[in-house]
Order: sequence, then structure tokens, then C-alpha cells
Amino acid sequence: MLTGHHLIAGEWVAGATTFASSPATGEAQQFAVGTPALVDRAVLAAEAAFPAYAATPRDQRAAFLDRIADEIEARGADITAIGSAETGLPPARLEGERGRTTMQLRLFASHIRKGDYLDRRHDAALPDRTPLPRPEIRMIQQPIGPVGVFGASNFPLAFSTAGGDTASALAAGCPVVVKGHSAHPGTAEIVAQAIAAAITACAMPAGVFSLIQGGRRDVGEALVQHPLIRAVGFTGSLGGGRALFDLCAARPDPIPFFGELGSVNPMFLLPAALAARGAQIAQGWAGSLTMGAGQFCTNPGIAVVIDGPDADAFAAAATAALAPMAAQTMLTDGIAQAYRDGRDRVAGSAGVRELLTSTCDMRNATPYLYEVSGEDWLSNHALGEEVFGPLGLIVRVRDAAQMEALAQSLQGQLTATLHLDAADHAAAQRLLPLLARKAGRVLANGFPTGVEVCDAMVHGGPYPASTNFGATSVGTLSIRRWLRPVSYQNLPAALLPADLQGL
Repeated sequence: MLTGHHLIAGEWVAGATTFASSPATGEAQQFAVGTPALVDRAVLAAEAAFPAYAATPRDQRAAFLDRIADEIEARGADITAIGSAETGLPPARLEGERGRTTMQLRLFASHIRKGDYLDRRHDAALPDRTPLPRPEIRMIQQPIGPVGVFGASNFPLAFSTAGGDTASALAAGCPVVVKGHSAHPGTAEIVAQAIAAAITACAMPAGVFSLIQGGRRDVGEALVQHPLIRAVGFTGSLGGGRALFDLCAARPDPIPFFGELGSVNPMFLLPAALAARGAQIAQGWAGSLTMGAGQFCTNPGIAVVIDGPDADAFAAAATAALAPMAAQTMLTDGIAQAYRDGRDRVAGSAGVRELLTSTCDMRNATPYLYEVSGEDWLSNHALGEEVFGPLGLIVRVRDAAQMEALAQSLQGQLTATLHLDAADHAAAQRLLPLLARKAGRVLANGFPTGVEVCDAMVHGGPYPASTNFGATSVGTLSIRRWLRPVSYQNLPAALLPADLQGL
């Protein structure tokens, strides 16, 4: 049963005003509107919970994460039903995303049990060293304090209430305050119910988690500017994320803002691969481009090819693969309108030619395909900006040198892909250093949609892909965002943190 309320430190709290959800199907429901006062209440509770939660043994925190996963799975049918109604995502997609959400919770449980993330170091004292003795120094990673997390529109589970930011912060020992996304408030509440049940079952401090529903811009601003919030996790638009990033930087005590913002995820089709299997790559690109109505941050929006007959064949194959694709429901009316605006921006740019166009209205999205020369792409910065949806742009460069110039001109990306065969290795060796500077993940002969949750994954990149190029929002390395190193010099063993004793 939905309450329509906020969850603040174990209490379901009504709001003075409500907003109506905007589901893709079914009836709208009323949810409490967040306020800066409620943010303050939640953050104060998080700060009160922090000392005890941070000191909780790792095996107990791991059991807590496992229990959250269990409680989410116990509510699986309800989550799928309301998530599909709110977002228009098919049940199979939501069930897969729920599995990813619970898997990453359990992955972090396993990760902190091992303890490697603590990066413990010990330099023994050297009392006889000359000209000066060395003290005994031990180092360990420590949790930073309460963390603010913003739910994402395109992932109601894996990047929202109990998603990767929340899971990694809780694993690190940091309480979390989530600002839910108004696109899926019912989904957020059911997941919050699961977390609340796990808090009770594991006897964790009540303030370790809170959910503030809805709210206007002032709610997000209050969260990132609250003096007790130590870091923020965000997945969303470049405009909204940059505004919050600037607020974090302008605080009297600036804090890190880990924003994952936008990317066109370019693919570079090298000549031998294009000649040998261009049609196959085109078909794969069409599937990746339209997956989930193109509403993935790793959606490969740009394909770069060297002009000529093989490029003609690739464009024809991509058009043929995209043409039968039916309209898909987008996550919100606002996202659908932004997609149409992006289409108009691309279509109206100098030198851009239509290969596939159609009509989409209301909350629907159909694929669009355009092409442009390398010269026109390089002269128009706007063509390198993300269009969130199933829109593809083929960039026809004149030769390998212009392909390298295009790679050099890219802004920061989450991913970059090389399609290559053995005969392309020399060209790939020239491109690879350029792409490694631009992207957090470089792929060969694949498609970037589908981000594996594992130890080696990097989901981030230079700005504007993310606001912190040294971090990732996916994979076990993401826990490092919520930790800071602390050295202890000449401390008696009995006073050291438990995880340093005996080192």
C-alpha cells in the first residue's frame, strides 16, 4: 500500500501539499511535496546516525545490504507493476533492472566483507633512522558522512532510491538522503519501504536512510547546500547537474558533486571492419540505439565512418534496420519533448541530411537517422551534444586523419567504441590514445548499452560525461567516492579503528 508520504528516519511523513504523478498508464496518484524544512530534518537525522553507523562492523553492514536486497525482491511484483505504469517501461526491463539493483547491493556486501576497499597501510616506526627517526603511521579509508543522492529519471531502480549511489554509500558507512524523482514516486516509495524494513530487521539507526519525494528546485538546492551533507551523487541532465555542481562548489565548504551528465558515446568504424561487416554493425547499432527508446546514458548516438561506397552501404543498412522500429513510450512528457527539440536542433543544422524521419507526438518516440560530413560536424559544436532518445547521426569523414581530428575534438564521453578487424590495428593504435583521454570506457567490436556491474567497470569520464573524471558511478570502485584517507600517527593500538587494529 502506498502512503504518498516521505520517509524520514523511520517515520512516514505527510506534506503540506501534494503533487499528482504522471503515469504512462493508469490513474495518477497523490504524493507529498518535499520542502527544504523536510530536507533539513532528514539530514539532521542522518548526521545523528552517522557515528554509530560508521562504526558498525563491516559484516553487519554487509548483512544490512543483503537484507535490503531480500526486501526488494519480496516486493518484486508490486515494484514491477507500479514501475511499468509510471514509466511505460516493459515489465521484462523492470524485472531485469530490479535484478541488477539487488545484485549490486549484494556485490557491495561481498566487497566490504573482504575489506580491500579500506586500502590499509602501515609504515612501522624507525626510531634509529638518521638524521631523524620515523614515527609509526597507519592509514585507512574512512566514511565521509551523510550523502545526498538524486533519483534518476531513466532508471527507477538501478540509479534511484536503492541504486548504485545509495548502495555504495551505505556500504562505505555513510547515511543517505535521497531526493526521489517525480517521474516514478510510487516505485521510490515501495523501494523505500524495503529499506525501512531492512533497517528495522538489522537494528540500524533510523536516520541511516531517508526519502524526500518530489519537490521543486529549492528541495534539490537545499540538499546540496546543507552544511552537514558531505558529497552528492547525481544522474541526469547536463543543465540540471551543472547547476547543482556549481552550488556545491560555491558553498563555504565546497563538497564533491559526482554527477553523471551526458554523452553521445561515439562509435568509430574502421575501414576493414566497415568493408567486411558494415551491415552487421548497422543492425547491431540500430538495436543499441533504440533499446529502451534510446533512454540510456550509454546510447551510441554517433557513428563515424570514412566516406565512400562502404559508408553508403552502412547508411543504407542502418536505415533499413531502423525503419520498422515501432514507436516507444518515453519516461516522461518532458523527456519526450526534449527529444523532439533535439531532433529539430540536429535536423536544422547546416549540412545535415535526413536518412530516416517519421512523426512522433505526445509521449512516444520513433527513431531518426541523419548524416553529415566531417567538416560540418567539426564546425558545429551543437552536433556533439546528446539527444536523449533513439536518434542516430552518421558522420562521414574524408579520411583517417579527419577521423583522428574528430576524435581529438570530442568532449568528455562515458564511452567510445572501435569497430575494427586485424587490418585496422594500425589505425586503431593511433585513435586509442585519443579516445582513452576522452572516455571512461573504450570498447572494441561491441555496443556500449549495458554497463556491467563489476570490479573493473568505469562509468564516468571527463566533463561533461561526469563532473569528476577520477570517479565511477558503477562498479565496486564507486565506493571510493564516499571515503577519505585518514592517517594515524603513533596512536596506541587500543585507540585505533577496529579495522586497523592488528595491522
